[in-house]
Amino acid sequence: MASALDSALTQFHAAADRLALGDSQRDLLTAFKTVFQTEFPVEMDDGGFRVFQGYRVLHNGARGPTKGGIRYSPDVSLDEVKALAMWMTWKCAVVGIPFGGAKGGVVVDPKSISAAELQNLTRRFTAEITPIIGPDQDIPAPDMGTNAQIMAWMMDTYSMGRGYTIPSVVTGKPIAVGGSEGRYEATGRGILYVLDEHLRDSGGVRGKSVAVHGFGNVGGVAARLLHQAGARVQYICDKDTGIYHPEGVDASSAFAFIEAGHVLADWDGVGQRIAPSEVLEAPVDVLVPASMEHVVTEANAERVRAPLIIEGANGPLTPEADEIMRRRNIPVIPDVLANAGGVTVSYFEWVQARQYLHWREEQVNEELRRLMVAAYHAVWSRCLGESGCSMREAAQWIGVERVLEATTLRGIFP
Repeated sequence: MASALDSALTQFHAAADRLALGDSQRDLLTAFKTVFQTEFPVEMDDGGFRVFQGYRVLHNGARGPTKGGIRYSPDVSLDEVKALAMWMTWKCAVVGIPFGGAKGGVVVDPKSISAAELQNLTRRFTAEITPIIGPDQDIPAPDMGTNAQIMAWMMDTYSMGRGYTIPSVVTGKPIAVGGSEGRYEATGRGILYVLDEHLRDSGGVRGKSVAVHGFGNVGGVAARLLHQAGARVQYICDKDTGIYHPEGVDASSAFAFIEAGHVLADWDGVGQRIAPSEVLEAPVDVLVPASMEHVVTEANAERVRAPLIIEGANGPLTPEADEIMRRRNIPVIPDVLANAGGVTVSYFEWVQARQYLHWREEQVNEELRRLMVAAYHAVWSRCLGESGCSMREAAQWIGVERVLEATTLRGIFP
């Protein structure tokens, strides 16, 4: 199977073909500004040391400081981090916020180490990447396997090196140390806003049947918000267990259970236990793949039965699967639009931290809806103006054009 980076580059070059970009422009936009790789020791609870591998990749800073999450996962690789950084560049451009794309990660299963070891790892990794991060340079955020507490440790470590508190160096922090209202739910809420707008002519999400593949900070929040908005979330799953209920799973209760540190296999709510793979093939109105990259591939794309897909995760469809959906006339609302709510509210958090202000959650959500709906209409309008266009292509065109415009206006120094 092709890597996530292969998918990102395939999507870029397809957009570049339609935009008639030359070789030098393609080289410029696929180059990575900074690729930082480190192997660093961490003191463990038994007094010994263990060496971990970490990455931070800055893709393109033409539109502003780079922005992107830090993930802790045993599957982290340099190619994956590069792909996610590139997708983040286009994502920020599509929603119109003044950031470029970045991503980072550490090869570790965070559940396999203690809380003290997790803090030691986070602080040491932060110290390693301190030369390339900063509130005007590169701003990390949570991602798979990381959370608000880890961002607080990162912010504190960076600040101690400067001698004063710098809350704007990361986003996704706890509210008590400069985080934003609404940040935790932002990615899931952005999915709700985009999907509701896409379905507006048929009554929005209310009454629609939904399958959500993945039940973490993206899928779990999206399922809960869709449930609260009146959708019938019939299928949910984590990595090991799927649950189906024809009248709709109580996604709010299920996610509260997950947030308390449990797994769906132990949840005692109503629903039939099924394999997670069945969620992707569910006969529902909307499929939300929100777990990880490449869960819908050439091997299973023909078995997808939902007439609409909205991508919660980054890169959940391979290019081959994307082509199959196009042939089957199944629209895909792409990740660079659909899951941009997280980075959008991260931008709001950064602005608040720079100004030492605190917005009410209603203000955050109102601004999030405004930007997400505007981005959706920009993509939809662009798609209507091009024959045979998919929403992914339209979003890619917009993102690439805006980054190229900023690069051209700035010129190349010296």
